[in-house]
Amino acid sequence: MAKHRAAVSVEPPPPVAAPPRFALAPLLLLLAGSGCAALIYEIVWFQLLQLVIGSSAVSLGLLLASYMGGLCLGSAAFARLVPRNATGRYAPRRVYAMLELGIGAFGILALFGVPLIGELSLMVPKAGLGGLIFRGFIAGLCLLPPTLLMGGTFPAAARWVEDRAPARPRESAQGSVVWLGLLYAANTCGAVAGCVLAGFYLLRVHDLAVATYAAASINLAMALVAYLLPGTAGGSGKASLDPRPLRAPGAAWIYLSIGLSGFAALGAEVVWTRLLSLLLGATVYTFSIILAVFLAGIWAGSTAGSAVARHFRGDARVALAACQLLIVMACAWTAHTIAFLPYWPVDPTLSIDPWMNFQLDVIRCAWAILPAALFWGASFPLALACAAGEGEDPARLTGEVYAANTAGAIAGALLFSLVLIPSAGTAGSQEILVWAPVAGAAAALAPMVRLNRGFSWFAAGCAAALLLGLIATSAIPVVPWQMIAYGRRAAEALHAAHTGAAGQATPLFVGEGVDSSVVILQRGDDRIFYVSGKPEASSTPVDMRLQRMMGHLPALVHPHPVSVLVVGFGAGVTAGSFVPYPEVQKIVICELEPMIPPASGKFFAKQNNNVINDARTQVVYDDARHYILTTPDKFDVITTDPIHPWVKGTSTLYSKEYYELVKAHLNPGGVAAQWLPLYESDENTVKTELATFFSVFPGATVWSNYLDVDGYDLMLMGRAEESPIDIDVIDRRLKSPGYAAVSASLAEAKFPSAVDLLDTYAGRASDLQPMIAGAQINDDLSMRLQYLAGLGLNAAESSRLYHEVLSYRGFPEGLLTGTGERIAVLRERLGRAALVF
Repeated sequence: MAKHRAAVSVEPPPPVAAPPRFALAPLLLLLAGSGCAALIYEIVWFQLLQLVIGSSAVSLGLLLASYMGGLCLGSAAFARLVPRNATGRYAPRRVYAMLELGIGAFGILALFGVPLIGELSLMVPKAGLGGLIFRGFIAGLCLLPPTLLMGGTFPAAARWVEDRAPARPRESAQGSVVWLGLLYAANTCGAVAGCVLAGFYLLRVHDLAVATYAAASINLAMALVAYLLPGTAGGSGKASLDPRPLRAPGAAWIYLSIGLSGFAALGAEVVWTRLLSLLLGATVYTFSIILAVFLAGIWAGSTAGSAVARHFRGDARVALAACQLLIVMACAWTAHTIAFLPYWPVDPTLSIDPWMNFQLDVIRCAWAILPAALFWGASFPLALACAAGEGEDPARLTGEVYAANTAGAIAGALLFSLVLIPSAGTAGSQEILVWAPVAGAAAALAPMVRLNRGFSWFAAGCAAALLLGLIATSAIPVVPWQMIAYGRRAAEALHAAHTGAAGQATPLFVGEGVDSSVVILQRGDDRIFYVSGKPEASSTPVDMRLQRMMGHLPALVHPHPVSVLVVGFGAGVTAGSFVPYPEVQKIVICELEPMIPPASGKFFAKQNNNVINDARTQVVYDDARHYILTTPDKFDVITTDPIHPWVKGTSTLYSKEYYELVKAHLNPGGVAAQWLPLYESDENTVKTELATFFSVFPGATVWSNYLDVDGYDLMLMGRAEESPIDIDVIDRRLKSPGYAAVSASLAEAKFPSAVDLLDTYAGRASDLQPMIAGAQINDDLSMRLQYLAGLGLNAAESSRLYHEVLSYRGFPEGLLTGTGERIAVLRERLGRAALVF
């Protein structure tokens, strides 16, 4: 290949000289603005597209691959499509301005076009994984135009560096790429700002539309700045598209090294985000904090890496390999730190001020993940310095290095989220994670084999990498099951267990699935089901009461339930409540995490009537909203028992559009039930939940699960058509021979009669209008609930909110009907302020 190059007369382009700092400052501003807008779009698009294809790990993996795939293709293609040293319409400042304008235009178009394309994709019915991949492909087509343009902004800025460089003596290729590293750092700095701006202000205070318009405004401002800046300062003015650019020796190995760096970085982000969200609480704010800290480390590291590349006296490949070895040690540090963070004496429930807890979260995240992020950030400018040849086209150099890094990132995100965590767990995934930078160090040193005495460097580097990899792998601890079970309350629980204040808990099942981590504990006579750091179901009396209510109440209100849809399996008790009904012919359970039904089916078989093995049961593993959106079936009863609304992504099952989907899939006379927690919630959250449900079911009723004299949680019930609830009819059904098992199930949950079940009535929509006046509606465009609920996580307002609901309660004339003693007793009980059982 070298001889072939020598035989061809090619006049290399002029060298890339470093422009003066005052000339580079506007470019830093432009890259920062571009990065800020890109992160806002990323958050907005992920929220939009998960409504179309679901919010499962597979769905989000497809979205991430689509987003980053566009960046990869755009960065790699830019230099091949735009001539070098061009003037006129191809001048770098004009190209950059057009890219920013295009991103803004497509960003606004996506706001309105993605929901429309999602509806069109439903016209081609495809079920199962094939249908998911099909809709993911459609989503990818939606993201492709703007992300291609985003991928081109960095190479365009690199081309601009060359354009603005004054003629000066030839500089080393290594020194000339220092400024390209600073541009990358500026872009990442802007991404940090965009992450914080979107996560803590734009989407918390406003909605997706405002966030999109803000990002598009930034694009417009950057386009104007680029267009108004001075033009060429030192370019030749002759467009040149060199098909055979010069390359540093062994550049392909450098691309492999930076690709492995990207693979490890995104894989680590997936694993560490999952673990840290257990500990901090999986709110939208937690995810924003983790991402912001990670990007801040990349920013600081790339800035430092640019300085190292500028002043490093030796071969930059040695520095790049050393950086990968430091990543190995940093990965071991992070794994060890995360496993021991639950032992920090931090109790987030001591303060109801979320902003104080956010500060603690930032400190814990930085302590854990910042070291590794710093070295990943430093790897990029060092890779630029290693891959740069004499007279290199900076746009092609940055585009190809960025594309290699992004391609590795795509592979890491998909492999770790969809394959490695479910199969090897987070501890095993972190062991595998360590070996990517080990291979990256070897790849960085591989080109030195061809140099004099280079083999000794390569052999020494590989030996050091192998040794560090073995040490780091052995140092990675298993994540304690207490962290998976207790989550943000892990420190409190561990302290109580150590002092003997809590009963002895024995784990019966610990598992890490594609979407969730699950623990089932035995404590005394009770079994408790935990999902991702939260107790979601148990065999305790208060939980059994609610779980049975969620099934029995809508089933008894409906005159003849035949088909049932249960959203969320949990311990399976709600789904199992339908098993004793003789007329029920189909029980469909929609569950996101495939690991949950088999585990709960085994350990809660007695409580859930072994529903998983009932011949009428069909389990669908899918995002519930997506399933209801795509299924042609309708049901007599739809009961939704999701996880808490403060969990990121869950508010889609508490939205106005979701309730409209549920209502549209009810048969005539159908009944919908929805869980509403009062604990770990505040006034704004509860009022929004009530107002949103009432906006779709204006005749809805509220039913309470009470603990002593305080509220614990509520159940909302809406019907396709309103009609009286006759206590006499329900009583006759419960006393009939065919309903003996139903009556026994109710009695186990402290409902010995129809009166005891119906006296959980707590109000109806028409009575509660004064309470919810002015409450915000949670819709798809805002997803307001997850931001409200995330702020009210530590509120202790359940008792007050429960009694406020009861203060509006009166006997619902025309709704609850009957004769004789039953209706008289019910009327008397509903006059009380609270009930005790």
